[in-house]
Amino acid sequence: MEWLLWFTRFENTKPLSLLIFFLVFCGILFYVFGSKKRGERLESHKHIPLQDDEI
Repeated sequence: MEWLLWFTRFENTKPLSLLIFFLVFCGILFYVFGSKKRGERLESHKHIPLQDDEI
């Protein structure tokens, strides 16, 4: 149980939270830019706000 006390110290939790947020950020980047098919699908959605102007 003493290893849980390691998380209660701010000097330990700050780098740990920074590492977690960095890994989540890298995961989001990998998700968005990882698949070419997904990228093409997202590119097709970029003109949706302008489609109402053509009426």
